[in-house]
Amino acid sequence: MSWFTRKKQNIEKNTKKDLPNDLWRKCSCGEILYNPELEASFSICHHCNFHFPITSEQYQDIILDKKSESLFSDISSIDMLGFKANKSYEEILETVPNNKEAVDCFLGEIEKRKVVLCIMNFKFIGGSMGSAVGEKISKAINLASEKNCPIIILCQSGGARMQEGALSLMQLSKISTHLAKFSNKGGLYISILTYPTTGGVTASFGMQADVTIAEPKALIGFAGQRVIKQTTSQELPDHFQTSEFLKEKGFIDFVVNRKNLKNSISKVLDVLA
Repeated sequence: MSWFTRKKQNIEKNTKKDLPNDLWRKCSCGEILYNPELEASFSICHHCNFHFPITSEQYQDIILDKKSESLFSDISSIDMLGFKANKSYEEILETVPNNKEAVDCFLGEIEKRKVVLCIMNFKFIGGSMGSAVGEKISKAINLASEKNCPIIILCQSGGARMQEGALSLMQLSKISTHLAKFSNKGGLYISILTYPTTGGVTASFGMQADVTIAEPKALIGFAGQRVIKQTTSQELPDHFQTSEFLKEKGFIDFVVNRKNLKNSISKVLDVLA
């Protein structure tokens, strides 16, 4: 009888409103997180303290004082090798809005101290390092040398960009060479390792800093765990390739909560800049 009543009153069977599908996110610890609350807490899980990846704009707001200048935004990747797989490299680059790259560079201040800041962007082809990334970071290092100020590189990358082949691998030595010259002139380089920092970025400038900072529970390593396990035929610790593990082994100076990044960098600058 209720069905006839609903039909007579013109009540539709499904009156439930559709909810946005991006309201919730599941953390690796199993906690279900409400996205607006997560974003308000710097994208940090309140249950396990895992730091979700965030955008370069968000890191810029967290680390720098209000005023900053964007650098080298006219440098972008091109398909030099004519790479083709399921999707051509050219097609991948065409989907990126506003001519973005896997690193953003800024000239700004931290507590009124001038710095050059490079922030890698994992959402751009996994934060992979191609020729444009190498060129932008190299120019940023040279600018820091000219301005006589520290350079900070925030790493968030899967490694070298396969679409550029050996040209991508060449950027490792290119950036390392510029950093060596910068260091010889007495420049201060601070590296910030976030989730994830892997491959060639870890093997080069990610681990070459005067002071190395990492976010909690960040994945940091060169080869994957399965490769290492098969090569060494040994069981790996549960927290292997995390920032906490690397700090125990002396590869990292500090593990710092994202909320405290600016304050921690400022203290380093007070002592060393």
